[in-house]
This record gives sequence, C-alpha cells and structure tokens, in this order.
Amino acid sequence: MTMEKRRIVLAGLTAMMLGGLPGTALSAVARASFDGTWSVLIVTDAGTCDRAYRYALHIGNGRIYYNDPSFNVSGHVDARGHVNVTVSAGSQRANGSGQLSGDTGQGLWSGHSSTSECSGHWEADRRG
Repeated sequence: MTMEKRRIVLAGLTAMMLGGLPGTALSAVARASFDGTWSVLIVTDAGTCDRAYRYALHIGNGRIYYNDPSFNVSGHVDARGHVNVTVSAGSQRANGSGQLSGDTGQGLWSGHSSTSECSGHWEADRRG
C-alpha cells in the first residue's frame, strides 16, 4: 500500500468518526458522553485504496483527535452523536459523516488525492 493510499484511508477513517456543532451547556454534557478512545474500522468499498484499516481515535469535549501530526484532523460530534470530520495531508483529503450511539457508531467516507479516489464505510467501537 502506498503512503498516499494510506493517507486517503486514514482521512476517511477520521472523517467517518466525528463532527457536529457545540452548543449550550446541555449539549456539552451530552457531547461528553461520546468522549474517550474509539477503535475505528475504515473499509474501502470503491476505489484503489487498501481494503481496510483500523485506528484509535480520541474524542474530547466533542472534538476528534488523532496522535499523528502528519495528518490534519478537524471534526466534532454533536450532542445527538452526529459525526462530521475532515482529514487532510498534503494534497490528500477525506470527509466522513455518520452516527455514534452509546458505544458504537457507523457512517460513510470518501477521499481523494491528485491521482485517485476512494470511498467506503466505517464502524466504530468505544474502548476502555
């Protein structure tokens, strides 16, 4: 697998993991219910990316974090568990959306680079 394809998939993974709008104190409390470490499985359904990846992502106060500075991750989970995220690295970019509920989640992602496009679905489970 090339680094470019890996980054597209990682972007998709992150994308599929999170998103939303911060709001009142009540929604901050609800968002906190999704805080923690999540194991995210990203599956490619179309395109030339590798078939699947698994990553550990972290949600804190409704924001998504990934411990690799080579990727820019921007995303949130709202009080109802709606996820929206964007991941980028150089010319590669992926977007994802979906839904978290309790300790699980699922959604869709799509990504592109200057030479390829991929898309698929994601599944997430809370760890710890």
